[in-house]
Amino acid sequence: MEQSSLERTVHRIPALRSNVAGNKTRLHGRQRVAAYCRVSTDSEEQINSYTAQKAYYTQKIEESPDWELAGIFADEGITGTSMKKRKEFNRMITACKRGGIDLILTKSLSRFARNTVDCLETVRMLKARGIGVIFEKENINTLTESSEFLITLFSGFAQAESESLSSNIQLGIRMAMKEGKVNFHYRSMLGYQRGADGKPEIVPEEAEVVRRIYRRYLEGCSEGQIQRELTQDGIATAKGVKAWSHQIVHNILTNEKYAGDALLQKTFTTDCISKKVKKNTGELPQYYIKDNHPAIIPRDIYQRVQEEMARRTSKRKILQKSGKTEQGKYSAKYALSERLVCGECGSPYKRCTWARNGVKRIVWRCVSRLEFGKKYCHNSPSMAEDKLHTAILTVLNRVVEASDGLQDELAETLRMVCTPEGVGNNLLELEHELEALTAQQNALLDQALANMEDLTIAEQLKTLLEEKQNLQTRIDAAKKEAANRINEDSRMAEYATYLEEHLNGFPHYDDEVVRKMIERVTVVDAETIRVKFRYSDLEIEQSVC
Repeated sequence: MEQSSLERTVHRIPALRSNVAGNKTRLHGRQRVAAYCRVSTDSEEQINSYTAQKAYYTQKIEESPDWELAGIFADEGITGTSMKKRKEFNRMITACKRGGIDLILTKSLSRFARNTVDCLETVRMLKARGIGVIFEKENINTLTESSEFLITLFSGFAQAESESLSSNIQLGIRMAMKEGKVNFHYRSMLGYQRGADGKPEIVPEEAEVVRRIYRRYLEGCSEGQIQRELTQDGIATAKGVKAWSHQIVHNILTNEKYAGDALLQKTFTTDCISKKVKKNTGELPQYYIKDNHPAIIPRDIYQRVQEEMARRTSKRKILQKSGKTEQGKYSAKYALSERLVCGECGSPYKRCTWARNGVKRIVWRCVSRLEFGKKYCHNSPSMAEDKLHTAILTVLNRVVEASDGLQDELAETLRMVCTPEGVGNNLLELEHELEALTAQQNALLDQALANMEDLTIAEQLKTLLEEKQNLQTRIDAAKKEAANRINEDSRMAEYATYLEEHLNGFPHYDDEVVRKMIERVTVVDAETIRVKFRYSDLEIEQSVC
């Protein structure tokens, strides 16, 4: 077979252009160059830095004969660890995708992104489109072969720095919390302003709005009703807006700062990259500071609102025919929705509208009877609303007019409930017992030091400590009961004052009066109701006709 005598040769074909930005002009003329700059805070010093960066890049790009300015993109006062909130950065990337930018200049990797993953993903995406990024501080051009390794290395350092800085800031905040330093957000805090001494001071006009919200809630109004009332009256929120929301009312009702206290570390930031804020449900310690600043709402009123809110929340859903009889959900629209109950089965009554021959009639009916017929409740009558109102009004006026001594009976009941015997004395006796046990404990410890070999002393100490622990539990319970009694005393005093203010009686039925004075109205039969007053064992039967 004949073999070729020709030798194999290799010819080098030189590259027409480099993969490095800057040489791109050989094919495309002048490059469209953009700059990205960012500062991390809103301080005056950083804002000056932001302005200086814009001026620097504008001059640099315009002075280069191979470059033309494609825009200066600058995020001011926005954290650099997450790209989601950086509007200008995202606008620049969109311009790149649309082919409007060939090259990006930026000061450093930490200015561009402190998250390694985000940085690499963005750089790779731009590189795939032939768009380079020049990081001046690190001297990296992303279109070079070694750029990815260097970016990974330097971005890792930048992210570690961000995490360290975030950790230090959080540590400082938590140490401040531990020391009881409270940060007040005055712009969103109705009723308070920063005083001349830097401490919170009450704004009287706004404080009255806060008191109104608490008062109306305890009178039985829902948050939605309060919201509508404030909006209709043209009252401004803390931010000056005259349109209230359910959430604003709820936040005011649940904010312990209105009672003069402060709960710190309600939320925490999970990590410095996502910046996700999570409600603190026990992951970190919290700090409760009492009497931190002047209170707008007395603490007992604040506690009453929290108890009432918990009571309303605990109300179960409205009956369904597929389920068992249940309590109805809370309704603030009508006072009797909460108070009118069936004397036979104990279920609440529900307001219904009957229409016959074009005439509408309002009646109240047992929910169990409505849902299940006579299965659970056999004899509950339907009650006409106008007759119910008349009967309840009669009972209220009987009490306040004291025509038959009922007011004196109610007042005596209030006094008995307000001043229960033995609560204070019992607490004092328990504290004396604890002091005696502590003295015994100290004596046993002295004996143990003098005679280390006596094992019986250890057993005695163990028994004594168990007794002290049990006694302390009883003391804590007694203190809690005493505190509850103080709150009850305040409620009764308010109730008694309300009675005195209406000695001339009530001219007409009023839902608010019913909410303040009546705890329950029981339908005994079609012609009789039984009215139980709040904070009292007093019940009065009244005919309905």
